[in-house]
Amino acid sequence: MGTVRAPRSLRANAATNFFDERLDGQASRKVSAVAGLVAVASFSSGAEAQQSNLPPVSVDAPVARPKPAASAPTPDQIRARNALRRAARRQQQQAKPEPAVAAPALAPDRDRYADPAAPYKGDRIQASGKFPEPLLNTPKTVTVLTKDVLEDKNATTLKQAILSTAGVTLGSGEGGNAFGDRFFIRGFDARNDVFIDGVRDPGVSVRENFFTEQVEILRGPGSSFAGRGTTGGAINIVTKEAQQEKSFYNMDTTFGTDATKRIVLDVNQIVTPTFAVRAGGMFQDADVAGRNYVTDDRSGGFIATKWTPTDAIKITTDYVHTDLHGIPDFGVPYYRPGAGTSSSNQQFTSTAGAPYPDVGVNRNNFYGFIYRDFFQVQQDIGTVNTEVKLTPDLTFNDKVRVSHSLNNYIGTLPESPSAPIPLSAATFTANPQSRYQTTDVLANQSELTYKFNTGDFKHTLLGGVEVDRETSSIDKYQGFNSELVTGVPFNGSGSVAGQSVFNPSYNFTPFGSAATLLGKPTNLAIDTASGYVLDSVNYRDLVILNGGVRVDDYRLNTSGFGTGALANTFGTQSAEFTMPNFNLGITLKPLPYASVYAAYATSSNPVGAEFDGTSTAYGGVAPVLANSPNQIFGPEKNQAIELGTKWELFNRHLLLTGALFQTNKENAREAYNVSTAATATANCPYMGVTASCIIAGSEYYVRGIDLEAAGKITDKWSIFGGLVLMQSQVTKSNVPPAAMPQPLLYSTNVGLPLANVAHQSFSLLSKYQLTDMWELGGQAVYRSQIYGGQLLAANEGTSIPSYWKFDAFVEAKIDKNWRVKLYVNNITNKLYYDALYQSAAPFVLEAPGRAAYIVVSARY
Repeated sequence: MGTVRAPRSLRANAATNFFDERLDGQASRKVSAVAGLVAVASFSSGAEAQQSNLPPVSVDAPVARPKPAASAPTPDQIRARNALRRAARRQQQQAKPEPAVAAPALAPDRDRYADPAAPYKGDRIQASGKFPEPLLNTPKTVTVLTKDVLEDKNATTLKQAILSTAGVTLGSGEGGNAFGDRFFIRGFDARNDVFIDGVRDPGVSVRENFFTEQVEILRGPGSSFAGRGTTGGAINIVTKEAQQEKSFYNMDTTFGTDATKRIVLDVNQIVTPTFAVRAGGMFQDADVAGRNYVTDDRSGGFIATKWTPTDAIKITTDYVHTDLHGIPDFGVPYYRPGAGTSSSNQQFTSTAGAPYPDVGVNRNNFYGFIYRDFFQVQQDIGTVNTEVKLTPDLTFNDKVRVSHSLNNYIGTLPESPSAPIPLSAATFTANPQSRYQTTDVLANQSELTYKFNTGDFKHTLLGGVEVDRETSSIDKYQGFNSELVTGVPFNGSGSVAGQSVFNPSYNFTPFGSAATLLGKPTNLAIDTASGYVLDSVNYRDLVILNGGVRVDDYRLNTSGFGTGALANTFGTQSAEFTMPNFNLGITLKPLPYASVYAAYATSSNPVGAEFDGTSTAYGGVAPVLANSPNQIFGPEKNQAIELGTKWELFNRHLLLTGALFQTNKENAREAYNVSTAATATANCPYMGVTASCIIAGSEYYVRGIDLEAAGKITDKWSIFGGLVLMQSQVTKSNVPPAAMPQPLLYSTNVGLPLANVAHQSFSLLSKYQLTDMWELGGQAVYRSQIYGGQLLAANEGTSIPSYWKFDAFVEAKIDKNWRVKLYVNNITNKLYYDALYQSAAPFVLEAPGRAAYIVVSARY
């Protein structure tokens, strides 16, 4: 007839227990279980009876009975009930999703090494084994041009990207080396210190950016990291990699005022969860702003794959092909009215000379031959990289590189201009320069990285072996070589003398037959075997030590034909050096977002390492020498010290770097002309002809301050830039006084600054997000005056002026898939120059004028 029901408090407890059993989370179940045991213990008598079902009782007539009073819960029951309720509430709160927090949208094609919230700021560099710490903790100045920086600079070539960066200067090709990407970093020639994904890319070339993710400029000596050279620094191009996160399809179409038409495709496809393919292509048809008849046409493609069959294995491959061609621009003549002067023994002052466009010549004048001049630069680069995690702390990495490149051109050097009165009657000689150079590389890098701890010290130890074979064949076209070596008179059959500087009339001169190769190439081969060990030690993120040693076994062999009187003589030269180098660094972190560091490093420049040179005057080695029995010298030795500090400010999205540095070079080489017996030396005898001679043993230094900033000041304001101030000086010279270019007043090069160096440079890229749709940005670039000179010192009395250049851009994000960007480069149409030819009869390379581009981009 009736049942005895449990008290309400116990029914609530039972319901709570039932609820708890269905909630996730080990912590709450443990609390509920403990509370349940307490409750059971307290109810061992009365509660147990109250919860049982009693048999029904029958009566003849209903009898009113008082309802049993529910017993009041004991203090233990109350505590148990409250514990159950608290546990249930905690469980509900844990299960409730947190409020959504706005986070930056990460594009699938984003830069892998940049700060996702501040894409102007590079956090790391590609060589994570050699540089395992973030840039904040790395005792070295490293400039990272991230994907977003390259886009906002509108830099489609490596040259455009580098020239708008402080501390880097462009050099020109010379009579003994090739025209192409020739950079000076901190005052030192780095034309063969360019790397692609950590592997040297030798031979002077012209490099496109359509396959580039970011560009890294590692400043200061780096032979322990990268091998020979790298005295002023090294440039590493990071290529695009297949992504396994998401498929995407990108397209950028450009139209410009200089008849530019350009399209770039970038497609990433996830084939399986473990395999992805990324491919892209580029086509460009363009003129050059402010330069008549010059064209800049390009095409290329790349394909990259990534395969991760297991979590411990990753295999990536990539292949790049580029083809750049058109009508080249080898510069404008240089006006020299008088001789060089000096105000003291420690200061060099140029004459009143200037490029001819600065004294009234039309800046658009072209001094080449439309139907003769051409350039073609091709590259084919293939890489296979295998990474295997042998254990969680031990990783093996192997990289194989095969590449082939071609630098092929005939160009016109506007040399030997006259300075008559009136100036409008000035003439010059159009001298041809040609080259057909192929370069092949086969390289293998094997590295083992071991991470381990010794107490509170966390080590990243890397050991590696690198084996490279670099070969090159350098030929020229018949009759189109006007300079054989420095100091030899022009003798090319293609020269045209007496041409008007103001109104060149030979541009469309026809040439009846196609140019043919001479068929007497200079052959070069460099074999390098290297071993290196690097260790980075982090003590509680307070003190970080870093050091390494590297030994390069370097062998150079040349063969081919001589020049001048020995033009048909076949000969050979060879050199072999063992070059040990090391680096040491210490970083102190007084704050998590700040570091102070000191570093010391060495490097070596062996003879012949500048792979495009066909004479020692330009860093190469000629197979046959007409004027010296020995032009093989020991390596140049370099030592550098750097003291700096780095700070991450504004929520750690802005990286500030400041550094003081000095690099000293010993056993440096100098060039001078041996023209008489009086100018001869024991190493450079007079052979009856005027010819260039090289001597070793000079010394010089470059010191300065390097300030850089990269990242975001606010959520809407991004900046990237730097200021580099340098001083250079020759401290030892062995050039005989009679051999110096006249009429300079110096008896030697001692006290002179270096040639081809902008001692002050500044750049700043800045953009601001006005609204969700609009962004506005701009760039300012400054370069100080650059002096000319032969090989080493500013000793020619020539220079190109300083300049300021300004660019601007505005971007509209139409929707999540489409955007439009308008660039205006060189807003003021500033007339300025990129480089000065290293010669007593110089010419200069004129930079492009004002140009506007509109870029329409699609992202899917």
